[in-house]
Amino acid sequence: MVDLPTLDEIEARHALLSGDVLRTPTTRAASSILSSRLGADLYLKLELLQYTGTFKARGALSVVNSLTEAQKTNGITAVSAGNHAIAASWAAKKAGISAKVVMTKTANPLRIERSKAEGAEVILCDDIAAAFAEVQRLEKEEGRTFVHPFEGVNTTLGAAGVGLELMRDVADLDAVIVSIGGGGLISGVASAVKLINPNCKVYGVEPKGAASMTASRENDAPVTMEKIETIADSLAPPYSLPYSFALNKAFVDEVVTISDDQICAGMALYQEELKLAVEPAAGATLAAALGPLRSKVAGKKTAMIVCGANIDSATFATQIVRGQAHVAELLG
Repeated sequence: MVDLPTLDEIEARHALLSGDVLRTPTTRAASSILSSRLGADLYLKLELLQYTGTFKARGALSVVNSLTEAQKTNGITAVSAGNHAIAASWAAKKAGISAKVVMTKTANPLRIERSKAEGAEVILCDDIAAAFAEVQRLEKEEGRTFVHPFEGVNTTLGAAGVGLELMRDVADLDAVIVSIGGGGLISGVASAVKLINPNCKVYGVEPKGAASMTASRENDAPVTMEKIETIADSLAPPYSLPYSFALNKAFVDEVVTISDDQICAGMALYQEELKLAVEPAAGATLAAALGPLRSKVAGKKTAMIVCGANIDSATFATQIVRGQAHVAELLG
């Protein structure tokens, strides 16, 4: 059993972080096509406008601010496909401490450069197993504190600010759609949403090739996947962990899965209908709203968390072209 966060704790952490993170805007989607398909207003929580380009800044800073002075002296380390590495680097810079972040050589070049631009030393490894081994070495030999990409109370309390702001911005929401990687974002958002309005549905979405939370919910315990295969590297941790899984189980109504083709179609529609250039993790929410969740959110006042936009133009163009071939199918 884990202790679930309280609304007082969420509000207190949001207040502590408020001077250092952005209060990102929430806006109503201005698309007649999407409105006609869903039959209701659709709202966008624009967390892609957050420092570092994703919601990750909130959780990373929440963790870094909780470190003791001794821990700060030795600095931090992190392992990431990119977004968490950027956020951890930014949070360390803001706190005036050193950061060594570990990424795989296949990480998006833009994300590698952004991490370096925030002042971190970036260590590239051949694969994820080698990356985790390097992080463990940095913890042991240099005394660095590992900032987990999605697991832990401080990470969740930081991410919960997204849900808290959303619920303050839009009254009487019926549903919120959130992408799931390891579960750090949805654990925070769902906690805030349900504590404020228990009747508001919270839906999670995962890639079919990286559905660790779906498997964990079916198993009623955290699961490690044997294989991960998706373009959405931000949604591709190979496992779920106890804390984020427990909050998911307590606060999330349903988790659905979508294909990479649907994710790309969601990205294309974000660009064409909502005028937003997003990464695959964000494209997943619109794909879910129009796909497996359409019958659940049709006619409902629904919000999507637009979680991030850290993608280089060449990769974005390739994925948009792929998505355009599947837009008609997604719109139905």
